[in-house]
Amino acid sequence: MTRTAEIAGAGLAGMAIAVRLAQHGWQVNLHEKSDDLRAFGAGIWLWENGLKSLEMMGIYDAATARAKIIKEWRICDEFGRTLVSRPSTDDRFMLPPRTDLYQALIDKANECGVQVHLCSTAVKAKPEGVLVLESGEERRADLVIAADGAYSRLRDLLMATSWVDYGIEAGIRTMIDYQPGDPEDLITEYINGSWRLLYNPCTDGENYIFLSAPIKSDAAKQVPVDKAMWKEKFPHAASLIDRLTEVGHWDQIVNVVTRHWSVGKVAILGDAAHAMPPNLGQAANMAFTNAMALAECVTDGASDIEKALLDWERDHRPLADHVQRWSYLYGHILGSWPAQFMGLRTDAIQYLAKSEWFEEGLNRGSRAIPFGYEKAMRLSSSQS
Repeated sequence: MTRTAEIAGAGLAGMAIAVRLAQHGWQVNLHEKSDDLRAFGAGIWLWENGLKSLEMMGIYDAATARAKIIKEWRICDEFGRTLVSRPSTDDRFMLPPRTDLYQALIDKANECGVQVHLCSTAVKAKPEGVLVLESGEERRADLVIAADGAYSRLRDLLMATSWVDYGIEAGIRTMIDYQPGDPEDLITEYINGSWRLLYNPCTDGENYIFLSAPIKSDAAKQVPVDKAMWKEKFPHAASLIDRLTEVGHWDQIVNVVTRHWSVGKVAILGDAAHAMPPNLGQAANMAFTNAMALAECVTDGASDIEKALLDWERDHRPLADHVQRWSYLYGHILGSWPAQFMGLRTDAIQYLAKSEWFEEGLNRGSRAIPFGYEKAMRLSSSQS
């Protein structure tokens, strides 16, 4: 008998689990409260764990066709001094436009027969395996997934929220035109106190910029941005700041910790389970990694979905918790370091960056192999 899944939220996590379950033979309904499927115009970091997840879904080529291959991530202080250099010589690290990645997921979902329901808002998930819609309709399934984002209503109603930190910073993502001479394979993150500017090569025609500022600073969060103010903070990036034209919006950077990842036959996935600051570029990668594992666990353990979900969390949550803690700590160090001791921050970061402990902790998530990857690649090879 065909197994069924009802998924709330058609973001990256919801779309990924929909695709992977459908590839495992599930009948999948995906509910999105918006009236269309769209992703905002920015780039997205894809590390080895995320790229392997794309391979499992069969969308690697489509998602990364225009992506820049990144060779180094460099963190510099306000004087242009390198604090941390993270080369990617032994790891794949790519940066496509988010729209390319999302479109690849949409195309694969359509190909796999996922039924996408637009203007369909989920208001409750019942542990016995029922997704309740705003219309009053109750949709019963073998598996229900809450992938409705960091501010998940379904997670809260399941009493699964343990802690939400609304943070001390806000961020804005935007694209700028490429100019000859722009670094092609080097990400540079400039920091000045609790202010940050992140330059990301993205495609042959565009680069991706991320700005971060203290949430209490009203001047920082102006749209369009105050270029003069940002150039004063980051003179080394003046040529990038001059190209800021797109009107975006500031988002509060939150950190979400859940009591558990499942309740009965309901699984909590992506930002709904472990929203994290974007400091390590792992939010989407971990969502993909956990989606691949979830699909494997519930397919292999289909006779007892509740046990399969508990096994999924037991085996795969420790890595997500580690990555989330490191992402949070990174932002806390940058944003909360006392101004009078700012010089010590530079020394401390440079010292830590040289330790094996720091290198392993920083890269543990990015170098993880998604559960089921080897089996998926063997199957793909036998079918080609």
